[in-house]
Amino acid sequence: MLKPGRNQTTISEFLLLGLSNRAEQQKLLFVLFLGMYLVTMVGNGLIILAIGLDSYLHTPMYLFLANLSFADLSSISTSVPNMLMNIQTKSQSISYESCITQMYFSIVFVVIDNFLLGVMAYDRFVAICHPLSYTTIMEPRLCILLTVIPWVLSNAVALTHTLLLLPLLFCDSNALPHFFCDLAPLLRLSCSDTVVNELVLLVMGLSVITFPFSLILFSYVHIVRAVLRLSCTEGKWKAFSTCGSHLTVVLLFYGTIVGVYFCPSSTHPDDRDKIGAVLFTVVAPMMNPFIYSLRNKDMKGALRKLIYRK
Repeated sequence: MLKPGRNQTTISEFLLLGLSNRAEQQKLLFVLFLGMYLVTMVGNGLIILAIGLDSYLHTPMYLFLANLSFADLSSISTSVPNMLMNIQTKSQSISYESCITQMYFSIVFVVIDNFLLGVMAYDRFVAICHPLSYTTIMEPRLCILLTVIPWVLSNAVALTHTLLLLPLLFCDSNALPHFFCDLAPLLRLSCSDTVVNELVLLVMGLSVITFPFSLILFSYVHIVRAVLRLSCTEGKWKAFSTCGSHLTVVLLFYGTIVGVYFCPSSTHPDDRDKIGAVLFTVVAPMMNPFIYSLRNKDMKGALRKLIYRK
């Protein structure tokens, strides 16, 4: 809805155009995304439950994994339920306030995934390169700090973008070519000058990616060096297997970033944003429980105990 102001027209709601404007595809999209949403919620929920109920998994690595699972189920919950409701009710509207709130939390949960992957890489580095000092280094105080800092930083990033977005005007159109309120499409839709917003998005985006990635790279370079020094083949395999799940998730996450945002493509910016959003907020959160449960012996055992207990 357009709302007249003193010198220009502002808007009180946005229209989310979704992934497709074809009526015949809506039912397929509804079934597909409902299925992915339920799988993600059950998978991540089971991981959190298994870690919480099995005292054997009360270690730093699984504390960080529980946080990652919580961030993943929260991430998909910021966008998919609203999208499913819009398809079902055939309504595309979302209020301005709801849109800004949705954008804020979508930023929080994607950014925290990034930071947690860095923290988990550091945990594996300490476990493999300094096994005798692991419990001393990864003391409860440090673990709490490494859990809290990603949440604080991700909220700080989201708050910065939100505060910079609030003064912007949306006067020409309220149709957002996306299935949820994402920052980049909102900036393109605004009729205000968005140079500062885009500069902050670039600087913060690069910082959020490069700092955790540098930590991951540093950790795995030292892990590979430490493992190659081992003379026993079984010891090498065991060391690599402890970080195999994490490495798979890292490759999925950063592979998506490179594939969607850095590889030259003729894809339209709106389509690129939608592809990136689906991969980050839907596909990755759905895949993570499978990666961690299928490749991790302890996790498989805890899930088995949880299911049999039920």
